[in-house]
Amino acid sequence: MKFPTLYTERLTLREMTNDDCDSIFALRSNESVAAFQERPLQENIEEALAFIEKINAGVANNAWIFWALTLKETDELLGTICLWNYSENLTRADLGYELMPDAQGHGLMQEALEAVLTYGFNQLSLNRIDAVTHKENIASVNLLKKFNFTLNLDFKDKSEIMYTRKREVRS
Repeated sequence: MKFPTLYTERLTLREMTNDDCDSIFALRSNESVAAFQERPLQENIEEALAFIEKINAGVANNAWIFWALTLKETDELLGTICLWNYSENLTRADLGYELMPDAQGHGLMQEALEAVLTYGFNQLSLNRIDAVTHKENIASVNLLKKFNFTLNLDFKDKSEIMYTRKREVRS
């Protein structure tokens, strides 16, 4: 399958390349980006390159779709957004995203999320997309609510919460 590049007013969501190594390192070594995630900070460029290679191998094996979120004008990588952890019958996926702090608060992730949800529901025919976020990540919670994700009360975790969005059925 050809990688699904998506375009919005200000963004290109494209496949990551090794040229994104410095930006991925900046993103994944940033303490405020990782504040609500349970993963170690990357410590060097080699780790960033290994991450890109791992992600692109998963993309090639249809395990996930992982977009580099870039500005159309400059192709500068500002963050990532992905659909992954598909259900066995490929009707459900998890959503993940992260964005550099200086790019936050400008509606960029909102723009990217709209494109990814449209792609997930319309092109992949997903029935449900779940997003797990830290309870204290208010910006993420508000973003999900803005897109009609609802709190999934079946998810039990002390520090994280899950929001679910189901495909809208038109009558």
